[in-house]
Amino acid sequence: MTNQALTYSSDQAEAHDRISQMLRGAGVDLDEGLLTPLQEEKQAVMAVVGKAGSGKTLLLAELYHALDEAGVDIVSGDYEGRKRPDRRTLAILAPTNKAASVLRLRGVPATTIHRILYTPVYHPEYEKIAEWLAGQGERPEIEGLTDLALDRALAFYQGQKSIPGALAAAGLRGSDFITGWKRREDPLDIGFVDEASMLDEKQLDDLKDIFPTLLLFGDPAQLAPVKSQGGMVFESLPAPARLELSRIHRQDADNPILDLAHALADPALEFHDFERMIEDAAARDERVQWAQRVEVDLMARSPVLVWRNATRIRLINAFRAVHGAPETELLPGEPLICDGIELPLKHRKKRLDLEARGLIKGAQVVYLGPGRRPGFSRLHVVGAEDPQVSAASIIKIEKPDEEEPFIPFAANMGATFLHGAAVTIHKAQGSQWRDVQVFSPDIYAAARMGRSEAGQPLWKRLAYVAITRAEERLHWVVRNRLSKPSVPLGVDDLKSAPAPLKLEEEE
Repeated sequence: MTNQALTYSSDQAEAHDRISQMLRGAGVDLDEGLLTPLQEEKQAVMAVVGKAGSGKTLLLAELYHALDEAGVDIVSGDYEGRKRPDRRTLAILAPTNKAASVLRLRGVPATTIHRILYTPVYHPEYEKIAEWLAGQGERPEIEGLTDLALDRALAFYQGQKSIPGALAAAGLRGSDFITGWKRREDPLDIGFVDEASMLDEKQLDDLKDIFPTLLLFGDPAQLAPVKSQGGMVFESLPAPARLELSRIHRQDADNPILDLAHALADPALEFHDFERMIEDAAARDERVQWAQRVEVDLMARSPVLVWRNATRIRLINAFRAVHGAPETELLPGEPLICDGIELPLKHRKKRLDLEARGLIKGAQVVYLGPGRRPGFSRLHVVGAEDPQVSAASIIKIEKPDEEEPFIPFAANMGATFLHGAAVTIHKAQGSQWRDVQVFSPDIYAAARMGRSEAGQPLWKRLAYVAITRAEERLHWVVRNRLSKPSVPLGVDDLKSAPAPLKLEEEE
């Protein structure tokens, strides 16, 4: 790293050296740029932990660039290339599409953990383009594609390292070049996992089966996974395998949002004292807003973060009511959250198609309109590289004080969705939005209950996670009120994409 002294703090430099030592033991020497063949019997797991702004993402990005420069091939989940005995690979993963897209916006070619478990099967003709773009073949001649189309594909790939995106730039659709999906059978090599605080033990075991060398990046102050026993997977690693970052890097000169998040570490801090800190910060800096109501315009793309399900359901119904949404249908532009796939085992291939397109549990989706067949929806999957799909959908609108959700329309089977105008703070982990609205009365309810999680008051963990979802502006909502919309719901803000892939029911 020629610029390491300029960009690294002392704790990052120490972490870099320890990780380089681990990689050297696995046959990848970053200092000399030397690679030796993979020895699969070797296993190494290490974690980089630190609070928001401590520089985890910067370190991950610098390590990616160093491995790329050393000749390690990057496996992105959309195309893997031919196997070679001397080939070394790196996959950069995140638990959700949104978390992966945050890394991609910073120039790091990340994919979801789920996508790395399933690999696409390419049409042989178009695989020639993928091989050429990946530097493993000559420039192809493809019937129906001009030299100009291939040049567009190459220019896109050089900027974003996405094979599907490059083929789309050439004028192809996913259904043209991807013929199906298959479960990964062979292990990979080196894996980086961002947002590792979201992993449970089973997911970690699955990753260890795939990656002999695994590096986790996580925040110990976040909420533990629901399925965990109260801790995070990296906490069980021996001390030498946990590298802690403490110095704040992200906008460390003046970031009131990070100041508030880190203030929660004070054991003497009470909820009302914390709210006074927020009010004082709002008086000094517009990046913190002391909000008297929920802004409904923001809810369409950035959900209100709450603790209690009852609050979530009330806000969702208020959002739909103020937009005049009829009970029997959705309006284009309404946000949804994927709640899983409801398909019998015999439709395993269809499940793989849906999940590979980004419709995994927790995925954020925007409704674009009805599909061509009854029960089908056109959808925009937030954070996915090929975001527009058409899928059989079961959409559930939960109602206050009613046990069963209302279903405006549904296919017999397919992807299931809940409304996404408000989400729980647990589900928001791994995501970030430019503006984030936090519903303060719910945080106060958690404080009054006096619950703790892993030795920390629950309200502080909830507040920390919620606050650190904000990239630019935090809205701390103190009253149970909702504004009126200034603009109608729509989809004009979503970037255009190739024609959507149809994922239709089998007869």
